[in-house]
Amino acid sequence: MSWERWRIPVMLAPTMAVIIVLFIGGLLYGFLQSLGWQPRIGNFDLSLDAYISIMTSERYAEQFWSGLALTLWVSFISTFASAVIAIIGALLIRSTALGKRISTFLFQLNLPIPHVVAAIGILFLFSQSGFLSRIGAEAGLINSPGDFPVMVRDRFGIGIILAYIWKEIPFIGVIVLAILQSLGEDYEDIAATLGANRWQRFRFVVLPLIMPGLLSASIIVFTFTFGSYEIPAILGVRSVRMLPVMSLDFFRNPDLNARTEGMAMSMIIAFVALIMVLIYMWISRRSVRES
Repeated sequence: MSWERWRIPVMLAPTMAVIIVLFIGGLLYGFLQSLGWQPRIGNFDLSLDAYISIMTSERYAEQFWSGLALTLWVSFISTFASAVIAIIGALLIRSTALGKRISTFLFQLNLPIPHVVAAIGILFLFSQSGFLSRIGAEAGLINSPGDFPVMVRDRFGIGIILAYIWKEIPFIGVIVLAILQSLGEDYEDIAATLGANRWQRFRFVVLPLIMPGLLSASIIVFTFTFGSYEIPAILGVRSVRMLPVMSLDFFRNPDLNARTEGMAMSMIIAFVALIMVLIYMWISRRSVRES
């Protein structure tokens, strides 16, 4: 009887140990470093100087706030565009009479492709020395590849956004398509018999039904893009950098004191991610209660 009581905790112990030691322990260590605790160089005093420095100092404040604005911009636009295109793609696949399996397979084809590969693909395709610029020059659409619009390593993060959209559409689309297939078309048929047109059926029937899953997937995508490093590092411009790139640059600085600012920036990224996770949990609980 006593074994039955402790069986589940004992079975979960190895997994919980890994989570506590690696995740919570690493997060706590990073937070202490962001407060200035670095025993290797003799710093034991804790303070908020690093946070104040990156937010208000003449040296770092402009970089931080411009980087935060760019990170929020890229994350929001990437998530919103991916969600819109994913909904359209899922609706088209659901209404396809022939080749539904092939369409679904092609829709999900780039899911296992690493983000680094996506970034390099965007670089080769949309840069001013890339494939499209050379094709445009050969076709006479532009005078030279250098006349191609700057879409990679630009201040507005267009190349970064394109890479994220290409990668995240299938992720959101798979979730939306699964919801649509589980719901069927009965609700829409009932709305149609009551006189609702196609837009009204989507606006008042389909969208509310897929919204909990769509919001959950969108929050995951936003959180990932907000804290991701690879694509901004490859496709970003040096003058305005996203927060993950700035944070790692601080951490790789030969001056070990700069790691405090880098960890402070990482904690800010983690705080935003935590807020998004809490929103995700709230949406999930609300959807369960309403169902």
